[in-house]
Amino acid sequence: MTGREREWSRGDRAKAAAKVMVGWVALLWLLEVVDVASGHALDGLGITPRTPSELVDVVPAAFIHFGFAHVAANTVPLLVMGFLAALGGLRRFAAVCALIIVADGLGVWLIAPAHTNTAGASGLIFGLFGYLLVTGFVERRPLGVLVGLLVGAVWGTSILVGLAPTQSGVSWQGHLLGLVAGVATAFVFRRRSPEPT
Repeated sequence: MTGREREWSRGDRAKAAAKVMVGWVALLWLLEVVDVASGHALDGLGITPRTPSELVDVVPAAFIHFGFAHVAANTVPLLVMGFLAALGGLRRFAAVCALIIVADGLGVWLIAPAHTNTAGASGLIFGLFGYLLVTGFVERRPLGVLVGLLVGAVWGTSILVGLAPTQSGVSWQGHLLGLVAGVATAFVFRRRSPEPT
């Protein structure tokens, strides 16, 4: 493969990653428009803990938000971190997101305070943060390490604030579980370096 072919493949991967994340974020905004127009009928897709019937909401809850300010707060970090994670390949990205969303949602269902309703993309965002932060180290890839350090420098403080249990109306449990799931996912889906010949 020539250098130009490699460059095109990287460019194509970046375009695909950008399209996926723009589409994802657009879907979140569209769902919130529908939610508002329907008198917040979609808010019921959030997770109410330890209620067996709520298990079906584990995945949908990651796409539902409580107001436009909630979606706006999640838009930029999801767009950027999702794009960076998707550069590693869309199939891998889909598997990473699925594992984070399911693990985070089940964890919220198990340990969140009773009579709460948890929804939003922030659990996935915290998961992608953890995934990007450690993947480069796990796979021993210098570029991945650099990406992790940059992500940590840009969003590290916000992530720490989001883990504080003192904020009212914020699911620090969902944030913490998402972060742990993201770190674990980096190990589950790590790419092994080729053996030297």
